[in-house]
Amino acid sequence: MNRYFVRLTMAALLLAVCFETVNAQRTPKRRNTTKQTTTSKNRGNAKPTDLGVAPAVKDTTPPPAPNFDDKFGGNNRKSLRNDNAIELNPVKDRVPLAYEDIREDDAVYRQRVWLELDIHEKMNLPFLYQANEDNGNQRFFSILMNCIKNDSITPFSPDDDRFTTPITYGDITKSLVGTSFTIQVPDLVADPNLTKGITKDSTVYNEFDPDIIQKYWIKEDIIFDKESSRLHFRILGIAPLKTIRLPDSTYTVTPLFWIYYPDIRPSLAKYQAYNGKNYGARMSWEEIFEDRMFASRVVKSTMDNPYDRFIEGYIKDPILRLLEGENIKDKIFNYEQDLWQY
Repeated sequence: MNRYFVRLTMAALLLAVCFETVNAQRTPKRRNTTKQTTTSKNRGNAKPTDLGVAPAVKDTTPPPAPNFDDKFGGNNRKSLRNDNAIELNPVKDRVPLAYEDIREDDAVYRQRVWLELDIHEKMNLPFLYQANEDNGNQRFFSILMNCIKNDSITPFSPDDDRFTTPITYGDITKSLVGTSFTIQVPDLVADPNLTKGITKDSTVYNEFDPDIIQKYWIKEDIIFDKESSRLHFRILGIAPLKTIRLPDSTYTVTPLFWIYYPDIRPSLAKYQAYNGKNYGARMSWEEIFEDRMFASRVVKSTMDNPYDRFIEGYIKDPILRLLEGENIKDKIFNYEQDLWQY
């Protein structure tokens, strides 16, 4: 009786095991419903796995944009002690002298000229000064950018030198470095051995070097006032020039923006210009321009120019262009000298 009961129990267990095995074979496997979090650019509607290309991982933390304040010395730290052997009078309270009023009836002679200033000429060495002082970087271009940002000076579009279209500080920075763009780079975190071909998005920003600004345009009126019997030079605008390389390997310059000089004149009076001969006899930038302490050449004038063209527009030889600019200066000088009788 006991043997019969044991055999019956073993048979029941065997039937139960066989039933579970058959049921497991008939049950379908569950699919993995987890969504893929990586993205990549595919060709057409084909899947990345069909093309044998590893998916790209989107980078959600792009590198920060370049800080232009660091380029122009806007975040320059100030000295906590007197950084000079002597006590200097503060220049932050300087104001330029007011212009002498010129009546329209007294302006018997007037010409407008456009000058090009190259900072590599010996007389223009103050424009090369790159030291950092309490009021920031001392490059002249850095001073212009700081005045635009901190003193609310309005820059104008380079397309028209008559100051018709205002632009913003952001427009200037965009013209200097362009816009950012995205490229694919290897993802060293997900693929440290570079065997899977996994890539990610990386945002690229162009860097800007202030030293590439090596020339400036100056627009000014030259007026003879019969009341005071003297020639007046009145600067109207200043424009930094950006050098552009053309497809034929030649170079040209184009203005970045125009600054109305009477607007920025009070700000320039607060910045001292470098004097390599005597560091203690430094002048303000406003005095540099008013006292004509710079070298330049004429690139355009209203004298015998009915088509309003630059000199390079009708004289191709660079040496002859220089001579034509000097000829324009001589004609203006001789007009004043011919008024006197000795």
